[in-house]
Amino acid sequence: MIGVGTATSGTPITQPELLGLMGVTDPKVRSVYLNSAIQRRHLTLPPADDQGQRVAEPQGDLLAKHKKLAIEMGAQALQNCLKRAGAALSDLRHLCCVTSTGFLTPGLSALLIRELGIDPRCSRSDIVGMGCNAGLNALNVVAGWSAAHPGELGVVLCTEACSAAYAMDGTMRTAVVNSLFGDGAAALALLTPEAGADAPTGPRILKFASYLITDAIEAMRYDWDRSLGRFSFFLDPQIPYVVGADAERVVNDLLAGTGLRRSDIAHWLVHSGGKKVIDAVVVNLGLSRHDVRHTVGVLNEYGNVSSGSFLFSYERLLDEQVARPGDFGALMTMGPGSTIETALVQW
Repeated sequence: MIGVGTATSGTPITQPELLGLMGVTDPKVRSVYLNSAIQRRHLTLPPADDQGQRVAEPQGDLLAKHKKLAIEMGAQALQNCLKRAGAALSDLRHLCCVTSTGFLTPGLSALLIRELGIDPRCSRSDIVGMGCNAGLNALNVVAGWSAAHPGELGVVLCTEACSAAYAMDGTMRTAVVNSLFGDGAAALALLTPEAGADAPTGPRILKFASYLITDAIEAMRYDWDRSLGRFSFFLDPQIPYVVGADAERVVNDLLAGTGLRRSDIAHWLVHSGGKKVIDAVVVNLGLSRHDVRHTVGVLNEYGNVSSGSFLFSYERLLDEQVARPGDFGALMTMGPGSTIETALVQW
C-alpha cells in the first residue's frame, strides 16, 4: 500500500444547519441527527423551492448528480493518491472503481480514464452495489491483480456521492439514512515489487477474511420505493448489534494461523458506520477508544462516506506518523449482506 488520497464535494454542513435547511421540526427525527456523533458532512443538497425549503429530486436528476460528483471527487482523490505515492497518471495500469450511490454504464473507471486522459490500455474493473464494505472487496481484487503484475501500479478508488442516494419524505426510515451519510472519495495505490527490487515504503497486505451474515441479508438495502417512485436506502435499527456480535468471529478467522492475538494489532482501521456500530465493535473486540480514534474522527467530520471511510482513517494514521516497521494493522468494513470484511497488514 504505497499511497492514499481523499477528496470531498459539496458544502460542509453541520447537523443543526441541515435540519434548518430541510425544515425538520419533528423532535424524534431531530434527535436522530443531533445524537449521531457527527459534527458536519459534505453534501450537495437539492435546490430550494419558492418557500426556501429543499425539495426531493427525481431519480433521473439523482443519477445525473451521482455521475457528476463521483467523477469530480474520484478524479481529485486519484490524483491526490498518486501524488502521495510519487506516481503519475501515466504509471497507472489497473483502476478499480467502487460505488454504491448510483448506477452507470459505462462504469466510472471508463469515464475517469476519458476524463483524466489515462492510457486507454489501462485495465479496469468496477464494483457496484456492494455498499460500505466494498472498499475491502476491491482491495482484495486489486491485491490479486498486483501480485500477478509485479512492478505495475494498481489503484482502488471508492467514490460515493451519498447526496444522490437521499430520499426526503420526513419518515424515521429516511431520517436514519439522511442523518448519517456524506459525500466523499478515497483512493489507495498498490504495488508488488519486481523480483530483486527494493520493497516500496508502506504496509504489506498479508491476508483477508470475510463473513456474510445471511440471516441479516435484508438489514441494509438500497431498493425501489414504489411510494416515492425512486430508490431508497434502508438501515435496520438492529444492524449495529448484528455486526458487533459477529465481529469477533471474522477477526478470529483473520488471525487464525498467524500466531497473532488481537492485542498484537497496533492499528485498527474500522469503517465509520455510525456511533452505535463503532461502539458495538469496540465492545465485542475489546478495543480502546484510542484504537478507533481515527474511525470516530472521520465520522465526526465527514459522516459515513460509505466504501471509502476506512481509507479516510488510513490517511489520518499515515499523517500521524506513529506506525513503525513490524507493526500489524487490521482493516474492517461492514455493509449490506450483511457483510464484514477484514484485512491484515504489516508495516
